[in-house]
Amino acid sequence: MSFNNTITLSTGASIPQIGLGTWLSKPKEVENSVEHAIRSGYRHLDLAMIYQNQDEVGAALKKCIPSVVNRSDLFITSKLWNSSHQPQEAEKELDRTLEQLGLDYLDLYLIHWPEGETALDTETSLVETWKAMIKLPKSKVKAIGVSNFRIAHIEAIIAATGVVPVVNQVEAHPLLPQEDLLAFCKSKGIHMTAYSPLGNNLVGRPNLTNHSKITSLAEAKNCTPAQILIAWSAQRGYSVIPKSIQPARIESNFVQVELSAAEMQLVGSLVDEGRVRFNIPYTYQPKWDISIFDEEIEKGATFGVKVV
Repeated sequence: MSFNNTITLSTGASIPQIGLGTWLSKPKEVENSVEHAIRSGYRHLDLAMIYQNQDEVGAALKKCIPSVVNRSDLFITSKLWNSSHQPQEAEKELDRTLEQLGLDYLDLYLIHWPEGETALDTETSLVETWKAMIKLPKSKVKAIGVSNFRIAHIEAIIAATGVVPVVNQVEAHPLLPQEDLLAFCKSKGIHMTAYSPLGNNLVGRPNLTNHSKITSLAEAKNCTPAQILIAWSAQRGYSVIPKSIQPARIESNFVQVELSAAEMQLVGSLVDEGRVRFNIPYTYQPKWDISIFDEEIEKGATFGVKVV
């Protein structure tokens, strides 16, 4: 089963290293998957307003609290969507999230993106939004952080407020190891959570679970390719939030394996075939006309992130 490892955050709270992601989970699927995950031992759930399924998560929580777990045994993350970056909107969206989930508080609340959507808010700066996050009542939010932030974005909000995000949640996997960002976050005491640890097929490429190096190693270790990729991320110090709606995969993703140094190096060598970031909003349909990651494919974007 899971090693049940936890990571101590800068607040002193503990985040379970393996969690359940709910991004791209279709409506009517999430309630069952969350309930099954909790009954299978998961204690870390990753949510967001934009996933449009928090009411279903709330229904699952109602089934599980307190009959299966106490609320204090769970670590629940949600995220502020781009349409509520204005300071006067942040707490309103938080309250809607809590209402949907049927909870009194979140363990972690993140700014989901530095900026975004097809209808861009080019007036509100990252610093303004971060200041609004800082002001959120501690009774409603135990810790605050960011998601999809580059080093420059984090440096700017720290410089303006003196408050360091507790977590930065980003896409991370062997094709996008995020070495510089990981080193920076470690230097600041910022924990990194890896989403899409198995890759994804947003750009029409196969998941990393189908890569020959991963499947061969999984066969040799008598485990699943997903378990190999989750182990690689976990042993790099991330918390990891693989998503699944299938009961068998929810269970198997929670069964951890240990990789040797040579096996870690083998999995890490996938990036030698070419670095890939799957989740770039400029490539969405319809696209967000903004450069967030300063990737080559974003060079044609009209706007950049308004930091201050």
